[in-house]
Amino acid sequence: MPAGFMGELLGTMILILLGDGVVAAVLMNRSKAQNAGWIVITAGWAFAVMSGIFVSQAFGGVGSLNPAGIIAGMVTGDRDAGQGIALIIAQFLGAAIGAVLVWLAYLAHWPVTDDPGAKLGIFSTGPAIRNPTANVITEVIGTFGLVFIANAIGRGLGAAGEDVATNSLVNLGNLAPVVIGLLIWGLGLSLGGPTGYALNPARDLGPRIVHAILPIPGKGSSDWGYSWIPVVGPIIGAIIAQVLFNALAPAL
Repeated sequence: MPAGFMGELLGTMILILLGDGVVAAVLMNRSKAQNAGWIVITAGWAFAVMSGIFVSQAFGGVGSLNPAGIIAGMVTGDRDAGQGIALIIAQFLGAAIGAVLVWLAYLAHWPVTDDPGAKLGIFSTGPAIRNPTANVITEVIGTFGLVFIANAIGRGLGAAGEDVATNSLVNLGNLAPVVIGLLIWGLGLSLGGPTGYALNPARDLGPRIVHAILPIPGKGSSDWGYSWIPVVGPIIGAIIAQVLFNALAPAL
């Protein structure tokens, strides 16, 4: 098994279990958290990222949980391509498993929830206003913020050149996952409104595939026409952020 594979698989599984889980809690009929709102969702995703990173580290992963960051590292030469591909596969598998667990956890709520859009929204993101150009721009900017700021956090916490988004969090100590979780919370609050802030191809596409496969009553379309945006936008944003940070960092 490639180095870091199990850690990234389990970490991304936890990311989706808790992240999609909080969306299910807020959107599903007869959930005790129904209608709890955007603050709860963004906070839940922050805790999901923090928990996923800790789990990834515990099982030898790099704490990325995000193919966009891995691809950016491969493009800039900061990550070996062979290992990067293995980690991306692990992340997509983990995301799919996490989505299945959310389905099981809320098994009794699917039949009593009528809105197919809400059911899809538990698994994947969607735009508040459907405008492909604007939606891509939002995802590019959001993921740029994630990768660029995460790199800055790595430097600020004394990572000795390690890059939080594309390399290992291990050298940063126990504080790093908490700070990255807070970053995700801030990004969700500030930039999540237009598209639901995917920021991560595995986070969106893996559960979307699961939504299409699972026997969810009244689930409706998986919205494949939109599905490319939360994949392409984050990859572009991550690459731009990594290239720019690498270019500017020596001068800081």
